[in-house]
Amino acid sequence: MAINHQDHKIGGQAVIEGVMMRAPRVMAVAVRRPSGEIVVKADRLNLMSDRYPFLQWPLFRGTISLFGTLILGIRALNYSAQQALEEDEGEIGPLAMTGTIALAFGLAVFLFLILPLWLTRYLEVHFHWVRGQWAFNVVDGILRLAVFFLYLAAITLAGDVRRIFQYHGAEHKTIYAMEAGEELTVENARKYSSMHPRCGTSFLLIVMVLSILVFAQIPQAWSFWAKALSRVVLVPVIAGASYELMKLGDRHRHSAALRLFLLPGLLLQRLTTREPTDDQIEVALIALKEAIADEGAKTQ
Repeated sequence: MAINHQDHKIGGQAVIEGVMMRAPRVMAVAVRRPSGEIVVKADRLNLMSDRYPFLQWPLFRGTISLFGTLILGIRALNYSAQQALEEDEGEIGPLAMTGTIALAFGLAVFLFLILPLWLTRYLEVHFHWVRGQWAFNVVDGILRLAVFFLYLAAITLAGDVRRIFQYHGAEHKTIYAMEAGEELTVENARKYSSMHPRCGTSFLLIVMVLSILVFAQIPQAWSFWAKALSRVVLVPVIAGASYELMKLGDRHRHSAALRLFLLPGLLLQRLTTREPTDDQIEVALIALKEAIADEGAKTQ
């Protein structure tokens, strides 16, 4: 079927033995069970932005998208784990969901905000060349990027993660096929790249780089904990600005200047994507078709 990709802004996420595809108001998850059967689950999304239109404004929408993606991603992973292991434990409850999100957010704050700041303060005490505001923020930014890269490199060592990265590549290929208006078949999707400019990996890299510029504005004289708290408070602002930059880059992805802007994120995806098998592309296509079909049904 021919698809006008302008009518469907689709994003996705790899899950355990499957793919989640998200249309504006529908989330569809397709998972291949050990028996080989592919199961699909589609959910209607109740968006806060429908009730509060200001959340669709620039900067606001990026922050909402970040936390919404985290919540939906956990739900999709929970469902995929049940299906891949052929277990039936029911949906994750509100309390467990809140605890999981809090744990994930706390771990991210520690790894990417607190730890680099602590290491930089340690270096500042022992090396005089780190004591100036410019030098402090450069070292802090380099350490934050190093922690980010080491984290991505470390998770690639897990055997099961490789298959998730293959499904990540399958997700990108199928979205490329949809954006090109091609019939959604394995043959058509296979020829496309496994790296996409609208990927979450690219978004995180933009966040990391932009945070260097934003955190550099925090007064050098502030205490460790004042700096740490201000960083947490600034995360929504940075996420919102990064979202707008990524949308701009994707919208003008054929521009030579913006291709250069997108290049680091695409290169980083070499860590988080792998070439998928045809079976994995098939699963991604089923999730994509379900999301498109249900989105159309919901809007009619």
